[in-house]
Amino acid sequence: MDAVGLGLLVAATVTSGVLAGAFLLYAHTVMPALRQADDRAFVDTFRRLDRAIINPVFMLTGFLGAPALTLAAALTTDGDVRRWTYAALALHLLMVLITGAVNVPRNDALKAAPPDADPTEVRTDFNELRWARWNLLRVLISCSAAIALAWALVVAQPA
Repeated sequence: MDAVGLGLLVAATVTSGVLAGAFLLYAHTVMPALRQADDRAFVDTFRRLDRAIINPVFMLTGFLGAPALTLAAALTTDGDVRRWTYAALALHLLMVLITGAVNVPRNDALKAAPPDADPTEVRTDFNELRWARWNLLRVLISCSAAIALAWALVVAQPA
């Protein structure tokens, strides 16, 4: 494997780990902390968190960066390394699908609720338990993608 392919594979592995860590942080810290908040605090804080996470750093180093770098790595590798890299890419695409189909619509609905809406109704409609369960799936999928890429790095090493 040439230096460009190896560099892309390393970058894909790191960004995949960053992405898995972001989802994991929500699973083990953010959502459990928000679960303890009253309805108004939950709605206000989640809105702020969701607006804050949509930023260039998260998008480039994780959410979009990991799949893009994984694709680039797949295109510059071959053999078993490429197979493991494509497996990681498939997992990233599944994560993007879940995010777009489940988590983002819930986030957007919560953010779109009128300021004078009953926070209990907004929180109930958001369904934080469902959001958290799907986020846990994103954790597992993203960790699996990072593991597949780490294995691709192992396979890429000369015997």
